[in-house]
Amino acid sequence: MSVTVGIAGVTGKFARELAAALLKNPDVTIKGYCRDPSKVPHALASKVSLMKGDAFDMSAIHSFVSGCDVVVCCYLGDNKLMLDGQKLLIDACAAEGVPRYVASDWSLDYTKLEPGQLFPKDPMIHVKAYLDAQDKVKGVHILVGMFIEPFFAPFLGTYDAASTTFKYWGTGDEIWEGTTYQNAAEYTAAVCADKDATGILKFLGGRATFREIAGSFEKVYGVKPNLERQGSLDDLFKRMHELRKNEPQNIFSYMFLFFQYYMINGQTYLGPESDNDKYPQVKPVSWEDYLRSVPKDQLSGVVSKIGQNV
Repeated sequence: MSVTVGIAGVTGKFARELAAALLKNPDVTIKGYCRDPSKVPHALASKVSLMKGDAFDMSAIHSFVSGCDVVVCCYLGDNKLMLDGQKLLIDACAAEGVPRYVASDWSLDYTKLEPGQLFPKDPMIHVKAYLDAQDKVKGVHILVGMFIEPFFAPFLGTYDAASTTFKYWGTGDEIWEGTTYQNAAEYTAAVCADKDATGILKFLGGRATFREIAGSFEKVYGVKPNLERQGSLDDLFKRMHELRKNEPQNIFSYMFLFFQYYMINGQTYLGPESDNDKYPQVKPVSWEDYLRSVPKDQLSGVVSKIGQNV
C-alpha cells in the first residue's frame, strides 16, 4: 500500500536519517519541506519532492501537506518554532485532510513531566495537548529515551575522551535509556508506513546503568575507563537550578544538567516495556551494539556527522 510521507524540516540530522530509512521502502513517496532546498544533499534531493518555505508561511505549508498520508515534524529550535510552528502544521493537516501527524518528540517520556521541570520539553507537552483536542488529525508521539550518540559528545559532560573518563551523578546504578538516531529513524519509518499507528509509541535501543555502559566500553575497546562521581542526584538538582538562577541567559551551562537529571531520576522512563515488537523488521541497537559500531577515537565526534552519509 503506497504511503506519502511529508517531512517538515527535511535538512535536519534526524530528518535525513528518517528519509534514508523511508527510501528503503518502495511503497513510500517523500515530500520534503525546508527553508533552503539547496542544503539537501543531492543524493537525497534527487529522490524527494522538495518544497521551499519557512515554518510560518501558511500558503507554502498547506501546499506541502496536501496529498500526504502522514506528516512528520523534524523541527528543532526555539519555543516559538517548536510550539507555534507545529500548531500551524497541525492546522494545515486538519484543513488538507492529512490523517496523522508525527510530533517532533523522540525523547524521554515527557508526558510524565510537569511544565517547567525539563523546560526544553515544555513545547512538546503543549503540542500533545493541542493534538489531543483535534478531531481530524491523530497525533503520533514517538519516545526513544535519549539519543545515544550525544552521551559520548563533550557537551553532555558524561564522557571525556581525552582522559577516558565517565562522569556521573547519583550512584552509577541508575538506568539510562537510549536509542541511536538511525535506529529511531528506522522505527519512525515503520510507524509512517503503518497507517494504523497512532498515539504514544515507545521504542528503545537499550537500557543500561552508567556502570554497565562503562563496562561495555571496556569490553568492546579493551580499555578500562575511569569513573568519576560528581555528586548525588540531590547535588545535581541543586547545581542545575543554582546555575540557572545565577545566569539564566547562559542556557548551555545548565541545560544538559537538567537533561541528565530527568533522564535518570526515575520520573521519565519508557521501559522496561516498549513497542519494539510491533515492528520486528527493525533490530534494536543497544548501548553495547552502538559501541561496537564506532571506533573509540571517533566516539566523541559522531553526533556532528549524523545524517551526512545520506
